[in-house]
Amino acid sequence: MSIRVMLVDDQALLRTGFRMVLAAQPDMEVVAEAGDGVEALQALRTTEVDVVLMDVRMPKLDGVETTRRICQDENPPKVLILTTFDLDEYAFSGLKAGASGFMLKDVPPGELLAAIRSVHSGDAVVAPSTTRRLLDRFAPMLPNAGGPPQHKELERLTDREREVMILVAQGLSNGEIAARLVLSEATVKTHVGRILTKLGLRDRVQVVVLAYETGLVRAGGGAA
Repeated sequence: MSIRVMLVDDQALLRTGFRMVLAAQPDMEVVAEAGDGVEALQALRTTEVDVVLMDVRMPKLDGVETTRRICQDENPPKVLILTTFDLDEYAFSGLKAGASGFMLKDVPPGELLAAIRSVHSGDAVVAPSTTRRLLDRFAPMLPNAGGPPQHKELERLTDREREVMILVAQGLSNGEIAARLVLSEATVKTHVGRILTKLGLRDRVQVVVLAYETGLVRAGGGAA
């Protein structure tokens, strides 16, 4: 079954380029296009979409707010933010809004296709270390910046799960966490899965965002 993709960008020429790349793939099809967020939300009411390629700077309704509204729906499509500048506030805001990742608009076609497939399969396409750099830069914008950890759901975590969550937020891979805590990689993967379930998160990127947002990890990657 093909991955159903919607292109959301106010530049028609850019949408055309993306559409040509995706149309050449046997496992992908472009099922909808929109020139702004309002059009995108309208299209999603009548079209089944798996992955949305979302621009951020658009008229009427920008990509961040559109992403937020999409992700509030039940069983929403995955959103992949497309940004012109690396590590900008739009990517940060998009991740907070619920996007599964972000990429630069000038990304090589192969990387874009791999990202779409990864997002569709449930993975994030932003490395936790990259997300951490974003959050280090924009941490002062977070509501609990510098304060003690505050999030009722964090109380559901065991001490070990909280420890793993902190290391995920610091950008460590499962293998690196396993070495740090002297655990098997499979055990770490199980802990990460339980963290996602208990906190109602979709991927590791959202774990990193929540760790910063609640004050569990502070700018610079240190534990609170």
